[in-house]
Amino acid sequence: MKAQAKAVIIGGGVVGVSTLYHLARKGWTDVVLLERKELTSGSTWHAAGLLPLFNMSYSVGKLHQYSVRFYQELEQETGLSVGFSKVSNIRLACTEDRMDEYRYYSGVAKTVGVDVKFLTPDEVKAIWPMCNTEGLIGAIQHPEDGYIQPNDLTTALAKGARARGAEIYRHTTVTAIEQLEDGQWLVKTDKGDIHCEHVISCTGSFARKTGDMVGLDIPVIPVEHQFIVTEPHPEILARKKQGLPEQGVLRESDAGYYLREEAGGLLLGPYEKGAPCCYVDGPAPDCENELFQEDLDRLMPHIEACINRVPAFGEVGVKYVYNGAIAYTPDGNPMVGPAWGLKNFWLNEGHSFGITAAGGAGWQLAEWIVDGEPTVDMMGVDPRRFGPYASRGYLRIKNEEAYSNVFTVHYPNEERPAARPLKTTPCYSRMQALGAVFGQTYGWERPQWFVPAGYQLTPADLDPPEVLLNENHGAPLADGRIVEKYSFRRSNYFEFVGQECRHVMEKVGILDMSAFAKYEVTGKGAEAWLESILANKIPQTIGRIGLCHMLTKQGGVRAEFTVYKTGKQAYYLVGAGAFERHDYDYLEKLCPEDGSVKLQKITTQYGVLVIAGPRSRDLLQKITDADLSNANFKWLTGKKINIGAAQAQALRVNFVGELGWELHHPIEMQNYIFDQVMAAGAEFDIKPFGIRAMDSMRLEKSYRLIPREMSIEYSALESALGRFVRLDKPDFIGKQALIDWQARGFKNAFVTLEVHGVTDADARGSEVIFHQGQVVGRTTSGGYGWRIGKSLALGMVTPGLDTVGTQLEIEILGQRYPATVIIESPYDPENEQLRA
Repeated sequence: MKAQAKAVIIGGGVVGVSTLYHLARKGWTDVVLLERKELTSGSTWHAAGLLPLFNMSYSVGKLHQYSVRFYQELEQETGLSVGFSKVSNIRLACTEDRMDEYRYYSGVAKTVGVDVKFLTPDEVKAIWPMCNTEGLIGAIQHPEDGYIQPNDLTTALAKGARARGAEIYRHTTVTAIEQLEDGQWLVKTDKGDIHCEHVISCTGSFARKTGDMVGLDIPVIPVEHQFIVTEPHPEILARKKQGLPEQGVLRESDAGYYLREEAGGLLLGPYEKGAPCCYVDGPAPDCENELFQEDLDRLMPHIEACINRVPAFGEVGVKYVYNGAIAYTPDGNPMVGPAWGLKNFWLNEGHSFGITAAGGAGWQLAEWIVDGEPTVDMMGVDPRRFGPYASRGYLRIKNEEAYSNVFTVHYPNEERPAARPLKTTPCYSRMQALGAVFGQTYGWERPQWFVPAGYQLTPADLDPPEVLLNENHGAPLADGRIVEKYSFRRSNYFEFVGQECRHVMEKVGILDMSAFAKYEVTGKGAEAWLESILANKIPQTIGRIGLCHMLTKQGGVRAEFTVYKTGKQAYYLVGAGAFERHDYDYLEKLCPEDGSVKLQKITTQYGVLVIAGPRSRDLLQKITDADLSNANFKWLTGKKINIGAAQAQALRVNFVGELGWELHHPIEMQNYIFDQVMAAGAEFDIKPFGIRAMDSMRLEKSYRLIPREMSIEYSALESALGRFVRLDKPDFIGKQALIDWQARGFKNAFVTLEVHGVTDADARGSEVIFHQGQVVGRTTSGGYGWRIGKSLALGMVTPGLDTVGTQLEIEILGQRYPATVIIESPYDPENEQLRA
């Protein structure tokens, strides 16, 4: 066995072998894969081999799209069959909400180039004659979809990798992983040790054990998944004898199962409630090709639904029942990218749809490792999207929840209830008493909107459809009231959010934004370091605030920070709460090693209350002796003030575009400050508002979000961030690449759009934008602007179509609406309210 390699991949399932292949294809021939048993001996060997292109995540959708195309190319390259049966995939819809999900998804598919066809029940019957179409509204079909033989695919990947110089060592167990002082990794095995520059963990059910070796608590725990294979059915055998095409993969989403032909019979795979986590502490050391005892009782609702839809399933005997482990994460998406806190340690773990994702995940991870950046926006699968809160107990609860929700309708504002509330701010109970309906981000509970006292939805309001998966509402409040109905269209909370927006515009509101990620940067090298990693000029005067972006080496946008200078060589950075681990990991890895900069993560030390609206100054002036006049406290400045007996750093910024302050305060003083604000605000009719109102108002200001309007795929200038990118200052990360990108020409231009004729469904992001019948872009965000009374969308279009007044079209839930490019920040474009 080699003693030295450029990279070592641990794990010989389809994901690991794909990673090996793609690294070799990128030119890294000095790469090694270690597998403790035989290739595919983990979850790959018992996988059903489906290749679903359908996915609501942009990141995952791009990976799946690549895989389906690549697997066919791999067969040609290696001369080995991968067992790809392109039989198409049909997803049935029995409810209007399900059809709306498909209509929304079709927009996502069009923007990434995936072919989706809508089918009538009669068309379904023509393709699947054995299907009972009673109760169907319609369906969608992926003509390029189907299934593959996982073992054949892995074998072909291994052959392709070896042909490019990569090596595979089977029956080689990793016993320890250590990082040496020079940054190299030492991978110890029972067959000898290997020194390498990079380690890539692709260990499936062993992910947490692998993580333990390097001090990572990897948020992956497998869940048991069962599928049933029947004896042959005479009708299927007759069809084969007649040379008729295979009926393809059938998914009755509203009943939570997939079904396909298998050796003349049928293969049924349900996603049931009650499927337990397994291998919580990892499999046994000698585990190989392991299955669990089947439990058909918990599958019975799905089996009965399948028999109703395809009666033939009930007419044949059961041949096999497979019950094996599938790796899961709390949101069901895989973890592909760098590990936090470690240099050159990479994760390709948590694949619940590993056969489909393996090709794309290996492709993008190889791009990332070799070139320093992926070419696809990977935020949806970045391992750093979870924080330390995602520990063992949390994972058991959330991963089982994610599994049981594979086939539920994925509503835009869905908030799943398991393991909540977990992280709460001190004012949580106060907000709850005021009617907060909470959502969560990065484990934090945040008020989404506020429900009036006594309000609730009745059974008639909800009217759940008569299908197996029919839950269409949020979790009940503490007192049992159901107050939110989920929908792709304007739902029951629409007007309440509007009332919050108008109240902030006319009076004053309070918002809890304590989930903001917060960092402190100090030391003699602080200013120079920040200047070198951020594209904007760092504030020079104590008390000044700047909006600064960290770019990728290619000139895309990686992160956004509010930078507040608090002292000489002292800065307070505020970033997106959802990306705390992601952003901190990049900051930490960029920190000078000479000790000249001290970086601290201080998120949990400080709460943030936003006070916004035309009466915000009047309110705050009642409870502080600081002079808040415009002459003394200008926009984009901050200072420490007292709030009664407490203190806070008051920053005159906000994300809603009104006069206001963010009060960053010691977290232990939050309730005191909250009570002071509410008491003083009674005179001005203060009311709380939530994240959904904030989002509506930020659209009216054309404020960008990561990874929507800002992304590694868009240059900072394509996102219209020119005023925040100082190309005239000394070198910073991504500067030259951005200049070169600009010289080559951009493919996208940022626009703010008014959408006309909308009555019940606004854009939400990922809808297709057309010009004269041609696809010219995609929306990145959308919603209703209550202060200006317009349906709005932000998006990216072909350059030249971003001129104000340009007429475009947006497809929203299958219907095209006219849209006009309007000025940026259509509400208060001169920022008169912010500067008041």
